[in-house]
Amino acid sequence: MAGDTGANPLFLGWVKEWWDTAREHNTKGAPTYKKAYNSLKACPLTFQHPSELQVLNGFGPTISQRLTDRLKQYCEENGLPMPKHPKRKRTLELESALAAADAAQDEQPSPPKRARTARPYVPKLNSGAYALLMALSELGPKEFMDKTTLIAKAQPFSEHSFTVPTMANKSYTAWDSIKTLEEKELVYIRGRPCKRFSLTDDGWEVVKRMKEAQNLVDGVGRSADTSRNSIASGSGISNPNRSENVNPNLQDSGVKRESRYTPLDLKPFVSATAIPDRPLQPKPHTANSEYPVIIDSDGEDPRYDEEDRKPIIRESTNRDYIDLVADGDSVPDESSLPHFTPIRLAPGSFTVELVLDTREIQAKNNRDHIQEELSKLGVRPIMRSLELGDVLWIAKCKQPGWLNRLGAEGDEVALDYIVERKRLDDLIGSIKDGRFREQKYRLKRSGMKNVVYIIENFNIDMDIRRQYQDAMDTAMASIQVVNGYFLKKTDTIAESIRYLAAVTSMLKDIYESKPLFVIPTNVLTAKNYLPLVKHLREKEPSRGYYISYPAFASLVSKSEMMTLKDVFIKMLMCIRRLSGEKAIEIQKVWKTPYQLVKAFEACGSDEGGKKKQKVLVMSMLSHLVDRRSIDKGLSERIADVWGFL
Repeated sequence: MAGDTGANPLFLGWVKEWWDTAREHNTKGAPTYKKAYNSLKACPLTFQHPSELQVLNGFGPTISQRLTDRLKQYCEENGLPMPKHPKRKRTLELESALAAADAAQDEQPSPPKRARTARPYVPKLNSGAYALLMALSELGPKEFMDKTTLIAKAQPFSEHSFTVPTMANKSYTAWDSIKTLEEKELVYIRGRPCKRFSLTDDGWEVVKRMKEAQNLVDGVGRSADTSRNSIASGSGISNPNRSENVNPNLQDSGVKRESRYTPLDLKPFVSATAIPDRPLQPKPHTANSEYPVIIDSDGEDPRYDEEDRKPIIRESTNRDYIDLVADGDSVPDESSLPHFTPIRLAPGSFTVELVLDTREIQAKNNRDHIQEELSKLGVRPIMRSLELGDVLWIAKCKQPGWLNRLGAEGDEVALDYIVERKRLDDLIGSIKDGRFREQKYRLKRSGMKNVVYIIENFNIDMDIRRQYQDAMDTAMASIQVVNGYFLKKTDTIAESIRYLAAVTSMLKDIYESKPLFVIPTNVLTAKNYLPLVKHLREKEPSRGYYISYPAFASLVSKSEMMTLKDVFIKMLMCIRRLSGEKAIEIQKVWKTPYQLVKAFEACGSDEGGKKKQKVLVMSMLSHLVDRRSIDKGLSERIADVWGFL
């Protein structure tokens, strides 16, 4: 209380103490105590009794009575007389004095406000206005540009589309920035209805300031790069071979650019490896080979035409993978795992490609937006219907048919990265209908080492957002803490696309410079796949083992490789609050749905039997703790579905 100053330090200290307590406990009374504290601290009058404080803003009968009780206790402890309750006359005098003090304060002249100088307008980097000004600056004196040409020249300078709305349920595009430029008299518009655009004198001044800032930043960036390269190489000479990897776990995962102010260089896809005149022949594969089979071919795939910048479209159906991977026998221990000779893909014999699900769209009326924007960023996606996830990456052999000759189907290898993209409205829908838990369970069974969830912001109704905010926060925390997946939040679909392009660049740097080891499909079964992958990762953590994409699609198919165990677990997960961990523990006790039904039937159908049914699952799994434990309420819910209540 020593730090509390004012005309009434004793009352002020008590109110401050209650305010601090309310803030610590996050109670609703904290704002009320704050208002009372500020009002009492600013008041110049001295009060004898707490009831007199009701003339101030923030003080009512409750706080005044609490102060009265505290004052009585204080007087008894210190042997002081308790002040008398004020009369009506005293209250009127205080009100008059308070009004006079307020009037005197109002008569004092206020200090003159500092005049604000208007800052010159400079558009935000990579915004629509920035792109339009940069495009119009290419014109000469008295030259004009039509809308179609202006959009084509401005698009490389902007990170937002000039034709497609940034948000799916909004109509705003980067072209709407032309209205701002017109209002600020930076752009001159001529002609009706075919408008043509040119820069005004003020517009040229803005462009001049933008380019001066660009030159300044570029100069600082070049000097910083020189310093970093000098440190990296250990000398004063820059290292020309130094490259920066793009980390997908970083929040700012934009595509690498030459500078912050230059547009992205849109180059056609060119393989990073040199193509010899004559491809090398692979070594023949024999059953008794001591060493891995090596594919060392740099043959060029004729489908990669540098002039063709359109996305690759390849349709695949689930029928292509039926019975590709057998069910197989269970694996009791590591000794039952198969021994095999991996197929070795040499560096330069494959390229890393992004595979995009055909159902990933920006809007119903613009289904090709994502692949078109990826192509502009130099990433040519392969379009197909994916069995799991929305985006994944494959290693594609440059000569088709190599893997097929050596024990693996097709010419594609599934890498250890997969992305599940969800807008906020889709996240809410998947939580409500149970798809969210089912997708996480299938991702866990996929054997993928790196799973990324992209949560994309979406403009949803505020009432719906408030209603499901806790559920969304819990789901996003569960993705990271419970499942151990990486969560990437983005504000727009454009940011999500840039992130995917950055990850593609990173994976090319990681995989294309080292060999890949592929597990032959003939040694894989649905039951030994996960134990085998786990064993290989523990035995050789520095070496990655992969499978062909057709084998991966067969293993993660929703229906083709579903065992009775998987079906039973999915049936249990349909019950509210029954997570995948709890369902697995129940399946360990009752192997099949038939056994669970028989267990409920054995409890009896009389009143005593119904009570046993309600606590059957809880009593059998009472040894479990943490997330796998089952309480009485959930046990009764299971009994309602599977029992005979």
